[in-house]
Amino acid sequence: MRRIHGIRVRRLRLHAEDRAYDVDFRGPADAPRPLSVIAGAFGTGKTTILEFVDYCLGASEHPAIMPRVRAATLEVELSGTPYLIERAVGEPSTYAYVCPGRLDEAGATAPERRPLRPAGAPNSLSSLLLSHCKLEGVRLRDRLAAGDAVTDPLSFRDLMWLCFLANERLDDRDLLFESAPMKNLKLRQVIDVVFDVHDDRAIELGRRIRTLEAAQNASREAYRTARAFVTELEPATREELADLERAAKSELAACAMETAALDARARAATGFAGELRERHRQAGEEARGAAALLRDRETQAERMTSLRITYADDVSKLVMLTEAASLFPPMRADICPSCLTPVEAGASRCPACDAAIEPAGPPDVQGELRSARARLAELTDYLESLEQEIPRLRVLSERAQEAESRAAAEVDAATAHAVTPYLAQRDALARRREEAAATLQRAVDGLRLLGSLQQRADAVDNQQAQLSSLRDERAMAPAAERASVIAQLGSRFRDILREWDFPGASDAYVSEDLTPFTRGEPYTAASSGARTLIALAWQLAVFELAWETRSSHPGFLLLDSPQKNLGHDDTVIARVYQHLSRWLAGPGAGAQVVVADNAPPPNADADVIVRFSRQSSFFDD
Repeated sequence: MRRIHGIRVRRLRLHAEDRAYDVDFRGPADAPRPLSVIAGAFGTGKTTILEFVDYCLGASEHPAIMPRVRAATLEVELSGTPYLIERAVGEPSTYAYVCPGRLDEAGATAPERRPLRPAGAPNSLSSLLLSHCKLEGVRLRDRLAAGDAVTDPLSFRDLMWLCFLANERLDDRDLLFESAPMKNLKLRQVIDVVFDVHDDRAIELGRRIRTLEAAQNASREAYRTARAFVTELEPATREELADLERAAKSELAACAMETAALDARARAATGFAGELRERHRQAGEEARGAAALLRDRETQAERMTSLRITYADDVSKLVMLTEAASLFPPMRADICPSCLTPVEAGASRCPACDAAIEPAGPPDVQGELRSARARLAELTDYLESLEQEIPRLRVLSERAQEAESRAAAEVDAATAHAVTPYLAQRDALARRREEAAATLQRAVDGLRLLGSLQQRADAVDNQQAQLSSLRDERAMAPAAERASVIAQLGSRFRDILREWDFPGASDAYVSEDLTPFTRGEPYTAASSGARTLIALAWQLAVFELAWETRSSHPGFLLLDSPQKNLGHDDTVIARVYQHLSRWLAGPGAGAQVVVADNAPPPNADADVIVRFSRQSSFFDD
């Protein structure tokens, strides 16, 4: 049976401008796969997938990515319930958007914005994730020995050290962050907290209980307020509302079917009036044609009248110009038009150039006058014909309109006795449809109110269950001594190395400060390939023992490049995968391991969920 607490990775989606990049960690039964292997050559995006999972879980930086990727969404199970965690890509975001639901699932609730910092804030992403690992409210000290040392809240980022073995931690002599004393101190405390052997366990449990009690009181108050509101509205029970919703939907479907049948009967009952409808159609076309012809002639008459007035004015001006020649003498030039030399009045020739000087006579407009008069006469004749035709067309249009009205009346009179009963039935169906729609809306609103109230009640129950678990945990016998846990870690570490045929595995152990030793020397003295196997065995020992003892580990583990510096010995890596498969199928049932490996052995082929190549990487279209 799967444990209900903890975190499992289900799907990862990167949102680009033109498409989405998906990685699916689920098995055939829609549950997270125990072992998921991401295979592919160097530089094809394997590590990027793990880093984006880490980014959605609160890492401060996302991996270098193509510019068109704008957001990342991780579908996870939090204590068995699917949730979506989304963060923006580009400038590292300071918020994550969280909501219950699955990718591609319609009807998801509005996301809740949760800040990444401060990690100890009640509404932070870290607090949400830690609450599903039974670690919300835990604090870490900045010194191990001092009882009054300053404490900081545990962050889920600290817990990720036990969930993500990155490539750079495999062989660089910094597995336990020895180069950063404060991180090393935190890591040791995190392991103590996960195994419930830290010195302040009872204090921490009390603090967590008080925090959860305050949250539960607030939830109960919100539930009481919501229940009072719903009670005041007096909705029916959930079963009654569900029955009402089904009945309303059935009534709407029946109304639609009856309306269609009624229309078919009405068309059949009025089929005898087909000849009358045809006559009405023809009369309508004739009426529209007569009205259009009348409008055309009236429009032409208006335009021709304006044009006739213009030509009449032109004729009057030309006649006036012709008559001016008889009223005024011709003008004589006082300057020679050829050389511009002044000449005497009445001179017939220029004294300078001997050019002939003719008196200026009136212009000849007789030709234009005749043309204007001819066009005016044509317009007058055409306008008179239009004025004679328009009254006749007006009478014809009125007669056609009357004929169309009579034909329409004949159709109405012939079909009224057949259509009237159907109109009454249609009105009755419309009233039924409106009543059913109102009933359906009332049922939907009532179910939504009851659903919201149930969610609040479930939240109170979940908090009560967590409180009961914490109180039972506080009332139990004192936790196992830290030395015993260290001994168990050393034993599991030694057993894993033996299973891998690691040289000198028989005397391997884990020291008090959690440093792994082989052959009497710390792991830092081993070769690079040996350090890789030691780091894997140490991380797996912590993960496996925490899972088997039902400690507060999230329940998933990300491993990056487990073959780093191992050379071409396929036997060793095959044993690593064999160990993972055996443990996940046995004591580790319900846990989850995700591995990014450039060339997994054949015995891991069934667990490969995606395989990249140089020609096909994670971000190829």
